[in-house]
Amino acid sequence: MQPSFHPILTLSITAAADLDKPRRFVGFDGQRCAAAAKALGTNNATFAKGEQASIDALGVILVEAGGAIALGAEVQCDGEGRAVPLSGGKSNGWAMDAASDAGQIIRIARGI
Repeated sequence: MQPSFHPILTLSITAAADLDKPRRFVGFDGQRCAAAAKALGTNNATFAKGEQASIDALGVILVEAGGAIALGAEVQCDGEGRAVPLSGGKSNGWAMDAASDAGQIIRIARGI
């Protein structure tokens, strides 16, 4: 069962690349967020390059974990736009759920 979420702000941005996996961090440039970079938010569906992509930017939003994450841990982007524990990159929120492995969808509390 997917966790509940409550985005406060959803933006649209032109996808600069195929955003073919939902619930991954997207950069301000409309591409998958680079490792350790600040994200605009997460895409809430899949979008082809050139489409208007809906990005959940603020609130309690969903993201795919890139590995184990502890409840309450601050997270950053990995090289695939997934959430991983903060380790020298830019913060993209705090985990509201724990993840035991990559691929799990978790909630994060995010203010931009």
